[in-house]
Amino acid sequence: MAKKDNASQAPAKKKKNAAEAKPFTEAARLRVKYNEEIIAQLKEKFGYENVMQVPKLEKIVLNMGLGSEKDNPKGIESALEELSQIAGQKAVVTKAKKSVANFKVREGMNIGAKVTLRGDRMYYFADKLMNIVLPRVRDFRGISDTSFDGRGNYAMGLKEQLIFPEINYDDVDKIRGMDIVFVTTAKTDEEAKELLKLMGMPFVQA
Repeated sequence: MAKKDNASQAPAKKKKNAAEAKPFTEAARLRVKYNEEIIAQLKEKFGYENVMQVPKLEKIVLNMGLGSEKDNPKGIESALEELSQIAGQKAVVTKAKKSVANFKVREGMNIGAKVTLRGDRMYYFADKLMNIVLPRVRDFRGISDTSFDGRGNYAMGLKEQLIFPEINYDDVDKIRGMDIVFVTTAKTDEEAKELLKLMGMPFVQA
């Protein structure tokens, strides 16, 4: 399991929230950048013989834990709605696969909300996160480049949903954080890091 890089956020005045997540229709510019620029850059750096060897972003998984709200239908509904708006795709409830007595969790209990993004929606979200959302974090100086899992995947954590432009501050009933996992086809963390860096991930400068 990859360590998560947790960015610290502070609420600010937000744009008006859309009633629901809008369907994504236009071509994702980050996909275009990957195809037209990043593939060639990765081939040059790592010496890949053909394009099939070049690592790519496969999916992005967003998880929002319910915590004390797991028994609260209204809290579950709010978490699902917010994550759906943030991701631009309908979120689903995740359930506990086994009971954990120490955490008062029973098998089958609602424990979170989840969205898995692929294709253009994935590229659109990554573009938004890197270029709009993270720069809104107060005193933001970049994210850790050590949160890889040894298999080319990267995990990060956000402490609150308020930094997303889709979330209206006045409509928020509770601060909710989330985990975001970037799953790539890279064989090594070095290759995955270079892929994400070229895509615009604002890693802390060494």
